[in-house]
Amino acid sequence: MTPAIAMEPPMMFEAPVRLDDVTIGELDAFFDDAQPEEILEWAFDRFGRRIAIFTTFQRETMVLLDMAHRMNPDVRVVTIDTGRLPEETHQMIERVREKYGIPIEVRYPRAEHVERMVGKHGPNLFYQSVDLRLLCCEIRKVLPLQNALQDLDCWVTGMRRQQWATRANVKKIELDHLHDGIVKLNPLADWPETDVLEYIRKHDVPQHELYAKGFPSIGCSPCTRQVPEGAEARSGRWWWETDAPKECGMHCSIETGGFEHELESLLGAGRSH
Repeated sequence: MTPAIAMEPPMMFEAPVRLDDVTIGELDAFFDDAQPEEILEWAFDRFGRRIAIFTTFQRETMVLLDMAHRMNPDVRVVTIDTGRLPEETHQMIERVREKYGIPIEVRYPRAEHVERMVGKHGPNLFYQSVDLRLLCCEIRKVLPLQNALQDLDCWVTGMRRQQWATRANVKKIELDHLHDGIVKLNPLADWPETDVLEYIRKHDVPQHELYAKGFPSIGCSPCTRQVPEGAEARSGRWWWETDAPKECGMHCSIETGGFEHELESLLGAGRSH
């Protein structure tokens, strides 16, 4: 039986909408075998303008953007510009704007945060240690993400279980306790890469130029490299690190006891965003 929350009629919500763990569990079970379009349709009806697709313009989020735009031409699309993105990613922003005719909400790290970090550790601090790499990710990615989520009740990501071991248990619908308990959707969680590629081919979805140059996973320019054909997609991310998570902290909490202290030092005890 469909959970009661999923049967509510479409409406716009002015006040923040918060669901509890029990309701989220029921929804995830109900939509476990659902197609991504069904999940997106439910979410648009439930959250109105307080939902957004978050994209790095990689294949998965481009598939979701295309799906979402077909059912909701006014869909909100958000991306984080870290200040170290490859030029090909900026070109993708323009291609998406032109093809779909929608604005892209580009969020940036705060200049003063970047200035303090670079002034103390240099522009390429991420090569020095895992803690400093995580600090850079926190300043350039995680804090801008937190700001972008403040006026939302739901955000949509392209995470798939096959992408990496840390994502093996990703749910299609979950409660994001890292971000004030808003809803997080991963509609492609159970899709294999072949389904992603087939959708792109069928619907002529724009693809990031770096895929053709041997980059199966794309992040900041100095932290991403080409990998041999057939290698695990995220093996080209932070390749110089050993026994470190192939994550930046946007999708999961990473605590080392090191970079958090340095972050407080840079931002102040209040951790102003």
